[in-house]
Amino acid sequence: MHRVLLIDDDKAVLSINGEFLKNRGYEVHMACCIKDAIESIKKVSPDCIVMDVMMPDTDGFDGFGLIRSVSAAPILYLSGRTDEADRIRGLSIGADDYIAKPCSLNELALRIDINIRRQMRLEKKAGILLFPPLKIELIEHRALYGDEEIALSNREFDVLVFLAKHNGEVVTFEQIGKEIMGTYLDSDRKNVMVSVSRLRKRLEGYVGLEDMIETVWGKGYCFRG
Repeated sequence: MHRVLLIDDDKAVLSINGEFLKNRGYEVHMACCIKDAIESIKKVSPDCIVMDVMMPDTDGFDGFGLIRSVSAAPILYLSGRTDEADRIRGLSIGADDYIAKPCSLNELALRIDINIRRQMRLEKKAGILLFPPLKIELIEHRALYGDEEIALSNREFDVLVFLAKHNGEVVTFEQIGKEIMGTYLDSDRKNVMVSVSRLRKRLEGYVGLEDMIETVWGKGYCFRG
């Protein structure tokens, strides 16, 4: 299920758009200002962000950089500001799409879907998993915090990749064991726990990465990218 974050100071618009997208199978999160949106992004790591330009705290143009600094997801403007200058400005600063209000809900869902699929193709082609400020380069076999490489053993890197590929999902001890060791017995649980513990210690030295791996007691772990 893809996660969509809607950012708009009009609660009626949020409610209507959100309900429609939920019925289309999306997991929908909402925010009424840029500040709340950033907090939501850190918690849910959306696959697509739809934001208005007019905001009560920071407008959507000025807030674009703040949003982009914490998320690599496609950003779509949905705004009543439809002048050519506004559309050009939005697209020029890096938005993936600019949609004029009022907009058909079917068209909105289609544009969201198109941008999510495009992003997935680009990331797969580049062999990169992005969870700003963390970047995992699969081909180069390295993890980066910004431009700084994080020193990881091969096993730690493999565990990180497996968890990251299942972002937001509970991954069991058995699943991790089979992935990194090829087989799994109940006695292997300790080995899995040690590997995850070592990876956590590597990440603890980087602001924003300290709580990326959540323990799900009795089951395994959940990566919160």
